[in-house]
Amino acid sequence: MQKVSIICVGKMKEKFYMDAAAEYAKRLSRFCKLEITELPEDRLPEDPSPAQIEAALAKEADAIRAKIPPSAFIIAMCVEGKLRSSEELARLMADSASRGGSHLVFLIGGSFGLHPSVKALSSEKLSMSPMTFPHHLARVMLLEQVYRAYQINAGSKYHK
Repeated sequence: MQKVSIICVGKMKEKFYMDAAAEYAKRLSRFCKLEITELPEDRLPEDPSPAQIEAALAKEADAIRAKIPPSAFIIAMCVEGKLRSSEELARLMADSASRGGSHLVFLIGGSFGLHPSVKALSSEKLSMSPMTFPHHLARVMLLEQVYRAYQINAGSKYHK
């Protein structure tokens, strides 16, 4: 069974996000071993300077790197990443598994994204949309898309 880890900066506080994430985590338990790691987001002032943002991203990057397991297939979620359809994500995940990639790791940054050094570690950069979403909603959307990818690969009717 493939292992899927989602390493995200920021803790969910809103019950509706937590409920949605829990539902997809339950559904995914049939297809993979899911692990979600929440890392603290560095607190910044109301109007942070570029240097303050860089320092926060660097600190978050250190925490992310410490949680990435060796030999994982890393996918960074970032706005400049490649736009993929659900079918393309399903193929990417299936191809990774067929090449012996038993561990997929998705990275979701906080309010200011991911540090470039973390993006550089990734095998793939993936964008959900050029639109901006709250990073907690992005986590729920990612969980749904991972679930959808497994359903596509299983040939189910979930994906219409």
